Amino acid sequence: MSRSARSALHRIRPVTALATAATALLGACLLQPATAVADTADTAAPAESAAVGAPTGVSVLSGQWTRPWAITFLPDGKQALVTERRSSTVWLQGRDGTKKKVGTVPNTVYPSPARRVGSGGLMGVAPSPTWNGTTDQDVFFVHTAASDIRVVRMRFDGTSLSGYTVVLGGITRGGDHNGGKIAFGPDGYLYVAVGDALKRNLAQDKNSLNGKILRITKSGAAAPGNPFGTRVYSFGHRNPQGFAWDSRGRLWASEIGESTWDELNLITPGANYGWPTCEGSCGKAGLSDPKKVWHPDEGGVPAQIAIANDVVYVSTLLGQRLWALPIDSTGKGVKTGTSYYKNSYGRLRAIAKVPGADELWLGTTDGGDDKDRILKITVK
Repeated sequence: MSRSARSALHRIRPVTALATAATALLGACLLQPATAVADTADTAAPAESAAVGAPTGVSVLSGQWTRPWAITFLPDGKQALVTERRSSTVWLQGRDGTKKKVGTVPNTVYPSPARRVGSGGLMGVAPSPTWNGTTDQDVFFVHTAASDIRVVRMRFDGTSLSGYTVVLGGITRGGDHNGGKIAFGPDGYLYVAVGDALKRNLAQDKNSLNGKILRITKSGAAAPGNPFGTRVYSFGHRNPQGFAWDSRGRLWASEIGESTWDELNLITPGANYGWPTCEGSCGKAGLSDPKKVWHPDEGGVPAQIAIANDVVYVSTLLGQRLWALPIDSTGKGVKTGTSYYKNSYGRLRAIAKVPGADELWLGTTDGGDDKDRILKITVK
């Protein structure tokens, strides 16, 4: 499959029948159970393995969204900040289903639909780990501006956003492959996923911030202990869009491949994940192979991930399903995965683990203006 053909897989496509069904389901609020729509892609999986991490219920938390990109909980775990990519709007979503607009991120430029590219706009959000709305009001975002990708800091007092400071700018942007995930790690430093901006050779260039996972301080400087003494934490990435940490503090990341393989990677400092030398498993010295691969036409194009009870949950765009991949006993691999909700809710992107609960929030995307939803999913 050519690169242009692969790009076409990511284009937004209206699905009239799905939209009609979604409206009816929203009215009923309670959605179909996972057991009715589960499909085990790896048929050799034993029944007990397939059940690990299986969703036990799904309902609509809130509706009338337009392309939500990220869901990130505030430190108290009671509410989450949600970004909408095209409108640059930020919302406060409550666990009771209520939502409130709290502001927009200035200088955000969404790619022109005429260019048939779908990556960019307002993407990730990360509140400071000590945010309390008073003495610490810092919230960080990733967005595409007119000529670059930026990591920015704004103030959020619990009611509204204000201010705008560029923490790290000048990152090469493309019409696509902009990455966009941002989160504070267990070590208190800020991790940022950046794509190759359609300039594949940048992924292997350690002097470039593209095609990398970065690890920085709140001021945008290289975090202490980084493997190369720069902001770069890992390299050789094509378009990483999601990451999360497991119970052992290990970092996992999802990555959209080119024509053949999408990836789930276990990220270690200084590791080279192979792009563009290879796609999927390289089997070459000095290159780190993925722990799971998907073909784009067979449940692939992973967007973001969340980890609950050491099960990696992966939302997918083209695949239109949610994967559950239990981490194995070594902590360095995953067991056979099972997918759920195939073609039930359309393209899926934003996902977050609800603090203190066996629950995920999962956002649909590209359903049409005010037609996307955030689903509440209970898991084992």
